[in-house]
Amino acid sequence: MNDDPEIVELPIDGELDLHTFKPGEVKDLVSDYIEAAKKKGLPQIRIIHGKGTGALRKTVHALLSRHPDVREFHLADETAGSWGATIVSFKK
Repeated sequence: MNDDPEIVELPIDGELDLHTFKPGEVKDLVSDYIEAAKKKGLPQIRIIHGKGTGALRKTVHALLSRHPDVREFHLADETAGSWGATIVSFKK
């Protein structure tokens, strides 16, 4: 159990929703989530960044383009969030 109110424990279920996080937390959060998802054996994840102005989507895509464990990423289809979410596949 986590007693530190600043630390949020996320389930590693393949879906990361960024709506409740501050923009300054995104870089470490995305990287840590990718690492945890790979350790759990997930082949891909969905990152929900929302539609909004597109600033968060651009930040997430920039992080993903430089991440060594990311094989590819693309916007989700209509059933998985459209341009408000990104599907990320990992290298083996």
